[in-house]
Amino acid sequence: MDWVDELRRLRDARLPAVLVTLAAVRGHAPRNGGAKLVVSPDRLFGTVGGGNLEETAIATAREMIEAGENEPRLLTLTLSDKAATEYGVQCCGGEVTMLLEPVRVVPTVAVFGVGHVGLELARVLARHEIELWLIDGRADMVAEERLGVPGRSGIFADAVATVNVRHTPVPEAAIADLPAGTHVLIMTHDHVEDLALTDQALRRDDLASIGLIGSRSKWGRFAAKLRELGHTDGDLARVTTPIGVPEVSGKAPAVIAVSVAARLLQLIEEAARAPRG
Repeated sequence: MDWVDELRRLRDARLPAVLVTLAAVRGHAPRNGGAKLVVSPDRLFGTVGGGNLEETAIATAREMIEAGENEPRLLTLTLSDKAATEYGVQCCGGEVTMLLEPVRVVPTVAVFGVGHVGLELARVLARHEIELWLIDGRADMVAEERLGVPGRSGIFADAVATVNVRHTPVPEAAIADLPAGTHVLIMTHDHVEDLALTDQALRRDDLASIGLIGSRSKWGRFAAKLRELGHTDGDLARVTTPIGVPEVSGKAPAVIAVSVAARLLQLIEEAARAPRG
């Protein structure tokens, strides 16, 4: 196992990390340039030399994780008994510069309903570095003849996103399978299905957002029924409807898709910048 495997493990576990690389070494130092250390919230993999330089890198990396930082940092330390240190003296005589690169959690978006709007939305979202789930209870909406094979053929052949297509006769059952932090977008052809999906999404407290397509009158009916199912006003406040940015208006599927995608990308950016402490 090497640092690449560790980053893959953290990505699969949806844990943020910082990759520390010994970018430059002048004079004597415990490790050569290129040495790497992976820092996650509760685990370390690899080493950049131990002592004060490594402890300083670890502390800085975890500060970056807690603050939700996305920009890399350069950290230069002098290895001298005359240098001010926090974690002990290293008197190798050299100077090192470390590059600290945040490794963010790849956002997950689940689109329930791949009709006209859902398909246009998926086209837009597939151009971004996310994990995209497309789920529909109608087999023909997610058939290979319509969507192709993501990564190989069809409209998602060259997708940047990791696209997962799923047909399930009971779409709300798929809510339980979504990873924590998923952004859920509900836009099926059936209001009964939309209600069931909203109900199940609200029963999870670890989703990043819940968006429901539709009018305010639709939401008024849904809110009443969701209260009957035991949801509180606080629960209902987690649902955003209508979805999209108000500056982009129009009823054409492609226009709605652009509006919804714009708001979703705002939410993803806000989540990435939110402190984790």
